[in-house]
Amino acid sequence: MSRWKELPDSLDQRVRQLVVQLRRLKDRSGLSLVSLAAKTGSSRSSWERYLNGKALPSRHAVEELARAAGAEPTRLLVLHEMAEEAWQQRIVSSSSAGAKDGGGQGARSEAAAERSGAAEGSAASAGRPGASGERPAAVGAAQPPGVRRPIALAAVVAAALVGVGAGMLIAAPWGDDGGGGDKVNMAVGTPSPRPSSSPTTVTQGPGRYTFEPGKSYPCKVRRTDAAGGGLGAGYSTTRTAVLAGPGWDVVEAQCLLRHHKMEPGIVDGVYGQQTIAAVVRLQKKAGLPADGVVGPHTWRVLRG
Repeated sequence: MSRWKELPDSLDQRVRQLVVQLRRLKDRSGLSLVSLAAKTGSSRSSWERYLNGKALPSRHAVEELARAAGAEPTRLLVLHEMAEEAWQQRIVSSSSAGAKDGGGQGARSEAAAERSGAAEGSAASAGRPGASGERPAAVGAAQPPGVRRPIALAAVVAAALVGVGAGMLIAAPWGDDGGGGDKVNMAVGTPSPRPSSSPTTVTQGPGRYTFEPGKSYPCKVRRTDAAGGGLGAGYSTTRTAVLAGPGWDVVEAQCLLRHHKMEPGIVDGVYGQQTIAAVVRLQKKAGLPADGVVGPHTWRVLRG
């Protein structure tokens, strides 16, 4: 097992989730960085940056790691979409701050350097069979200053939408990897468990879930037969849903987190950074792998 460096405290929780899962997959595969570079087309130095949170891997690099380790990439790609959204926001914020301070050129150079690491994986594999159609979702060619902001914002919106859609494809939990963590695998046609954005969950709450900026839902947590005798807030009865996109499952989890004194921020049904941080605190307290992923093991703790 590799002895990994501590990830920077400033690293966004969504990016941290992805890096933690990539590290686990790399450890399970037994591949060295040299072997990983040979199998994925991304250099050894690129994987060092990816696995230490210094650069965001491309979608292609994530898929190649999953294939090299013999794992289904669907869940990793959901996490990648969320991480990409956070990374794009960081780039936009850096560019804006640099422009205000008169250092716009330096900020743009830094952002370009961050993007170049993620682009390397796809560029290196472009000459391999079947790789011509692959494009990194995290990055692209450097854009003129006048159009970078709208493109970045469009990428954020696209990432959020794809994250919700991909979440609807997640169906069954992975087997326990020895740490009791919450992981999922792709199983087409398997009826359960359902993700937070599933049609069943959407209609379980008070009507169809629709995100409303600034709206906070009330939380009245009590023990209920509908939740299998466990704690419930009345928005969802799931004990297995893997939270990905917005929905009543997330509202339920936020209420239960608040009940356990793990402040998730506003109870709005969005699985954002404050909610992820609250999940991590709960998992640490319960002795679960603190990866911020809510699945069957974490629901068991939430339901009490």
